[in-house]
Amino acid sequence: MFHLFSLISLLVIPVICRQGWHVKYSSMKKCTLKGSTIHLSGTFKHPENLTVTQRFLTINVSGESINVLNHTHYRDRVKFFQNTEGLFFLKLSNVTHTDEGMYCLRILTNVEKQRYLFHPGPELKVTDLRVEVPAEIIEGASPVLFCKTTCYLSDKTDFTWYKNGKRLSDSIVSDQLLLRSVSRDDTGNYSCAPRDQKHLSSPAVTLSVRYPPKSVSVSISPSVIVEGDSVTLICSSDSNPPALIFRWFKENQSSSVGSGQSFIISSFNSSHSGRYSCEAQNQHGSQRSDSVSVISAGGQNTPQSGHVLSAAAGICAALICICIVIVVIQVIRKTGDSGVLGGISRQESNSTAVTDQMTTHPSEAADPYDFMYASISHKKPRKHQRAEEEDEVQYASVQHYRNTRNVTAEDRCQYGDVRDHRPAVSAGSNAEIADDSSVIYSSVKVA
Repeated sequence: MFHLFSLISLLVIPVICRQGWHVKYSSMKKCTLKGSTIHLSGTFKHPENLTVTQRFLTINVSGESINVLNHTHYRDRVKFFQNTEGLFFLKLSNVTHTDEGMYCLRILTNVEKQRYLFHPGPELKVTDLRVEVPAEIIEGASPVLFCKTTCYLSDKTDFTWYKNGKRLSDSIVSDQLLLRSVSRDDTGNYSCAPRDQKHLSSPAVTLSVRYPPKSVSVSISPSVIVEGDSVTLICSSDSNPPALIFRWFKENQSSSVGSGQSFIISSFNSSHSGRYSCEAQNQHGSQRSDSVSVISAGGQNTPQSGHVLSAAAGICAALICICIVIVVIQVIRKTGDSGVLGGISRQESNSTAVTDQMTTHPSEAADPYDFMYASISHKKPRKHQRAEEEDEVQYASVQHYRNTRNVTAEDRCQYGDVRDHRPAVSAGSNAEIADDSSVIYSSVKVA
């Protein structure tokens, strides 16, 4: 009986001792981001017969309770507020992972034995943000990115998403980011942060979109090929992952002529000329390039080069024709100037007429149709002619007629009568011209 009473007494005494004491914390679990600022608060009551001398929060570190207000680890990062109504408030800034633990209110009174540690208290967890992406994303898929924490922040936490440091749509506030029908343009570095705490952004994670080869092209080295040269064709492509399989094709050949990213022709000759293309392939697909013309110097590498050569030839021909026309014009001008000067000198001279006559007696056996007379007369210009007309007009009369008398072949000759006089024709000549129907009159005007 005595033992039973003693046991009841031991159980009741602590309750009696705690009568009049009351502590209430605002939250028993607290999750916060590394680098953020937290607030721990609550209220307490104590018996009226006791006087509170000190109130503070403690944390258990390595089995020992320390006062966060005095410890060097919290210096300049912690502030504690209290009032006479029993309200207390703790502010801790720039939180680190070493701040994790259970924070409890400790009260000291004027009675040494009346000191209380209100346990359990709020438990603090510190977390980092991180972005999770699928291990492999193929072009055309719709992956979801997650903004992850090691503890639950709160229902009121909104997030902001960034790509390459630039903020995405304001309508995205969830901890999940959906990318619809991705392409290679969606490749980039993604991060997330609490909407109101951009400085607490997560580390950026690279999202890599995989796609088959695109923009496949062929380059030729050297650009100008001479027979006997070593020619290298290089195949380039844009793909993720990079293409590892390359095949080379020549126009009008059904099978490939080579493999590898580079195709080398060690000693180029006319048999190697033609159009070549390459095909690049990775595990997601393949693509073939446009064909390029490979030909030695002197041939037409492209249709455009033929047009250029034709145009150059036409220009050269036109220049040659222009040069010829210029030369002809110069010669004509010089010839015309010489003729005019000769006419002026003849008109101004007062030389006497010189007549050379050669006369032979024709043989009776000569052909009557072979004997011809020629009379050429040059006429001086009239004195009253204007100065500007003196160089313009000259007259020459040429008369041809046959003699009806018989002459021998030996005596066949021509008579030339060159006179410098005013135009006049003898009566005898007119009679002979009138009698002979074969007479030809010719009047030449020399400018």
